[in-house]
Amino acid sequence: MNTVLKHKILEICDKKIAAKGDQVGISFYAFFKNKNDNPELLMEAATWWIQTHKLDHFEKAVKIKKLVEHL
Repeated sequence: MNTVLKHKILEICDKKIAAKGDQVGISFYAFFKNKNDNPELLMEAATWWIQTHKLDHFEKAVKIKKLVEHL
């Protein structure tokens, strides 16, 4: 996973957890704007989420944060 994506995921997870608590769910779409302005990065996130880790569409933000922190 590239550094830009890793930092973006950690930042969004931290914001969601701070706003809604440890039980907040998140999908990989949360790391991107509604406009697909970076398809390569979106595909990297989708591949990491779906193919590499076989995650459900929504997962707990704390789980995602822990996975990314250990990369």
